[in-house]
Amino acid sequence: MKSITIKGSQRESVGKVSTKALRNAGKVPCVLYGGDKPLHFSADEISFRDLVYTPNAHTVVIKLEDGKKLSAVLQDIQFHPVTDKILHIDFYQLFEDKPVTMNIPVRLEGNSPGVRNGGRLLFRKRKLSIKALPDLLPDFITVDISKLRIGGTIAVETVLNDDYTILHPESTAIVQVKASRTSIDEELEDEDEEGAEEGAEAAAEGGAEGGEAPEAEATE
Repeated sequence: MKSITIKGSQRESVGKVSTKALRNAGKVPCVLYGGDKPLHFSADEISFRDLVYTPNAHTVVIKLEDGKKLSAVLQDIQFHPVTDKILHIDFYQLFEDKPVTMNIPVRLEGNSPGVRNGGRLLFRKRKLSIKALPDLLPDFITVDISKLRIGGTIAVETVLNDDYTILHPESTAIVQVKASRTSIDEELEDEDEEGAEEGAEAAAEGGAEGGEAPEAEATE
């Protein structure tokens, strides 16, 4: 998985005054968990652009001023409710021998015949929560929809992998194709046409054999 490097400055003071001063200076206060104790640091807000504003999943290398480098994943992020500016970010430190849980994006591959026939594609799970060692984290999970027809579903069980554990029930739907009103009408029209053709053929056969049409039953 691709890593993004963030240059950070370790924080000694974590009070409200210092936090406000950091934000006014265009920096984001952060905390790194998972080590012996939480590590407080800050970094320029622009440093998080490729990490936060993207559908892709990335690990992070936090490079501190003293030269120390720490691997991590984004755990939680807080935005300002009005301006959407980043207020705070929590990271979780990675260790080579410890599995980590992360949300990995799903990418669809191929063209669904069900969609070509008028069905509606429903992308139920755009991300899957997985657990794996850091070196085995995938950039994304590929789902092939080239054989997905109307009424069909691709579930988690089809993308299981020995490199990681998917933390969803195997029956969880990732993508489906549902029949649209148009596709249903087309199917009904086809059935009506087939029925009419069969009726015409039967009538023609009956006429050829000299048979009589049944009389209508009188009703009061």
